[in-house]
Amino acid sequence: MATIRPFRAVRPTRDKVNLVASRSYLSYSDETLKEKLDNNPFTFLHIINPDYKHKTKKNGTEKFNLVKQKFTDFNSEGTLLQDEKKSIYVYSQKKKNKTFTGIIAAASVDDYLNGNIKIHEKTITKREKIFKDYLQITGFNADPVLLSYSDNENINLIVSNKMLERSEYEFTTTNKVCHKLWKIDDKQIINKIVSEFKNIEDIYIADGHHRSASSALLCKNLRKENPNYNPEDNFNFFMSFLIPESQLNIINFNRLVKHTNGFTEQELISKIEKSYSVKNKGENIYSPILKDEISMYFEGKWYSLIAHSKKYNLTFESLDPSILSENILSPILGITD
Repeated sequence: MATIRPFRAVRPTRDKVNLVASRSYLSYSDETLKEKLDNNPFTFLHIINPDYKHKTKKNGTEKFNLVKQKFTDFNSEGTLLQDEKKSIYVYSQKKKNKTFTGIIAAASVDDYLNGNIKIHEKTITKREKIFKDYLQITGFNADPVLLSYSDNENINLIVSNKMLERSEYEFTTTNKVCHKLWKIDDKQIINKIVSEFKNIEDIYIADGHHRSASSALLCKNLRKENPNYNPEDNFNFFMSFLIPESQLNIINFNRLVKHTNGFTEQELISKIEKSYSVKNKGENIYSPILKDEISMYFEGKWYSLIAHSKKYNLTFESLDPSILSENILSPILGITD
C-alpha cells in the first residue's frame, strides 16, 4: 500500500516560469552557468548559487543559509508564490516524438522506511548527512525523487482527463523539451488518486536515492526531537515525481576514457580479467542486465564485465563507480580523479 499526499507547492508565476526553470547547475559548463547568472535575474540557479559573485565561496551551513535567504528573496519579490490549496500536479515532458507524464505529490517517509518504496542503489552516509542538513536549513525541496509504479488504469484516466484542460504551464527550454503542468486541487479527485495509490503495493526509486535517504534521516531526527509529532507534518513526506512503468525510460550512465595508458588490446583485457569476468559480446551495442555488471566498448567490440565477488568495509566502496575506479581506472589506466 503506497501513501501519497497533496501539498502546497511554491512555484514560479506563469509569466516567469520559463525564466525560473533550470536544469541541475552541475549539468552546465562554468561558462554557460556564468552567462545564465549574469543575464537572467529570475533563474533558479541564483538560489542554488547565491554566492556566485563572491570571491570566497561558502560551504556547508554558511552556504545553506545563503540559499535559504535567496529563496526567501524570490518569494518576497513575487517570482515564487505558494499555492493556497493543497494540490497534486500532473507534469509532462515532450521531446521530439517522446512524451513522459506523471504526477508530482508528497511521498511517505514511512513507506521508504518500511520498504514499500524499493531501493536498488546503495547510498553514501556522508552525502546523506549533507543533504539532510541542506533540507533542514533551507526548508525546501527543489528536486523531486523519481518514483515508478505499475500502471494503474484509474490513475491513468484521471491524468488523461486533466490533460484535456488548459495547462497551468506550457513552455519549451533551450534543450528543446516542452514542459507542461496541470494543478489538481479538487478534493474529490485528490482523494481518488490517494485511494488508488493505496492499491499499489510497491513503488521503486528510479532516481534520487540520496534525496530520499536524506529526507528519511531528517524525519527520524525530527521525530526524536518531537515525540508527539503530527503524522501529517511535512517532514514525514518528501516531494516525488511518480511515473507509471510504461512511461519510464532509463538512460545509461557512461564514462569515456580517451587512452589505454599504453596497453595493447590484449594486455588491457588481461589486466581487467584479474578483477572482472570478461565476455566478448560482439559488435552490436550491449547494455548491462545483471547486478554488478558494466559494459565496455573497445576497438570496435562490446564486452560484458562482471566484478568478482569481494567484501567491502565501507558502503561507498561497494558502489559500481567505486569498484570501476578501484579495479580499472586507477590501477590500470592511471586515472585517479
